Amino acid sequence: MTSFHNKRFTMKTKKILYWITTIWLSVAMLTSAIFALIKPEEVLELYLTLGYPTYLINFISLAKILGVITLLLNPYKKLVEWAYAGFFFDFLLAFYWLFWHIIKSMMENNGGYLSHLHYSLYRTN
Repeated sequence: MTSFHNKRFTMKTKKILYWITTIWLSVAMLTSAIFALIKPEEVLELYLTLGYPTYLINFISLAKILGVITLLLNPYKKLVEWAYAGFFFDFLLAFYWLFWHIIKSMMENNGGYLSHLHYSLYRTN
């Protein structure tokens, strides 16, 4: 079992892994922000479906761009922590919405199969 504290991982290896993951995250966030700023119909429809006001598109996109700049320039440790926290909540809410959307579509497409399954598992005799 290897650990990040193992002697196999030198400081150079840790820095390389850090920058690879940071650049990967930055590209994902920057792509998301640019896509949202272009405002295709899919983004507007998604925000309206979620019940969010459309003016949040510009605000969230700007926050993502500023977060990417903060991650790549590393000006202050606290700012980098805030950028990671913002990206964490962005991903967390995206996964929550995805999970809820999948469950909702399964219930609609299967004729409420999940609700019947839930009822049969938790009913008392």
